[in-house]
Amino acid sequence: MKGVAVLGSTGSIGTSVLNVLRRHPDRFRLVALTAGSNAALLGRQISEWQPSFAGLVSGEGPSCLLEAAIHPEADIVVNAVVGFAGLAATLAALRAGKRVALANKESLVVAGELVCAAATSGGGELVPVDSEHSAVLQCLAGREHGLRRLILTASGGPFREWPRERLQRASAEEALRHPTWRMGNKITVDSATLANKAMEVIEAHHLFDLPYERVEVVVHPQSIVHALVEMVDGSVLGQLGFPSMEQPILYALTHPERVDDATPRRFDPVEAGSLTFEPLRRDDFQAFEAGLDAGRRGGTAPAVFNAANEVAVEAFLAGRIPFGRIAEVIQETLARHPVEAVTGLESIQRADAGARRTAQELAA
Repeated sequence: MKGVAVLGSTGSIGTSVLNVLRRHPDRFRLVALTAGSNAALLGRQISEWQPSFAGLVSGEGPSCLLEAAIHPEADIVVNAVVGFAGLAATLAALRAGKRVALANKESLVVAGELVCAAATSGGGELVPVDSEHSAVLQCLAGREHGLRRLILTASGGPFREWPRERLQRASAEEALRHPTWRMGNKITVDSATLANKAMEVIEAHHLFDLPYERVEVVVHPQSIVHALVEMVDGSVLGQLGFPSMEQPILYALTHPERVDDATPRRFDPVEAGSLTFEPLRRDDFQAFEAGLDAGRRGGTAPAVFNAANEVAVEAFLAGRIPFGRIAEVIQETLARHPVEAVTGLESIQRADAGARRTAQELAA
């Protein structure tokens, strides 16, 4: 019986985690819950699960995330917090020797080296929840030393076929209409700009210790093939499934073991139909290019990219800037902040704070 802490329990990932736990009461015990601001749903979750600890960030502050992350009864910490706010909890859990089932991609994007070092020093374990990285992990099981190249898939988002001129004027309602996945607002907009896919490339670079030139992206509108792995002998392995976060969540909880699970929707290749692949339109989705360039530059550049993106997406959802301005805010913020070496968490926090100020000025 493994104790599980869920950070961000009221979001789309958090509620999916609880669905998985309900199906496996003999394997997992929920010991801690935290939520951002949805007190009503958190209250219902507390009534159902009776965890040892529960906290609301909007009421108690971010310290409740850290308390849940290092809870003595937690063997596994699912970090489903959105944004930079999840980084400190990731580091704390890894330093405390926990398995971190990571859905907070920003942790690796802004502080990949620190996160990996925390896992090494504390004896913690980092297991990805993202469907693409989970797919890579599943394909690589027992084959880690024969890896040549990764190909991550992207749905292309709601604007995959839109011309550039129309993209610039897209509304928030249109951006939130993702064709294949149901996610929170922020990550849905990130998927529309393809900033999310740049973050996933950065994540893959750290998770699988590969140079950026060996991590590629291809558009796959059906979202059935979650990743492809090319081995040194030329063999290519893929992981397939209908779009659902519950399978990668379960694998993150049980890796490397596989357990019998009554999945909501079993895979049927006939129902899946034709699978198609397209090149990514890099010139039209500049947020992807900006994020990838930041990853390659390293140092504090990814933290600046992430901060600018968070501010720009918030401004877009609030109606203060048009969709086309998101990438411009990111690019202009990166241009104003020289890359500095990461000497610790404080250097990343300074870069994040400075980039947010700049992006807020640009998005005003």
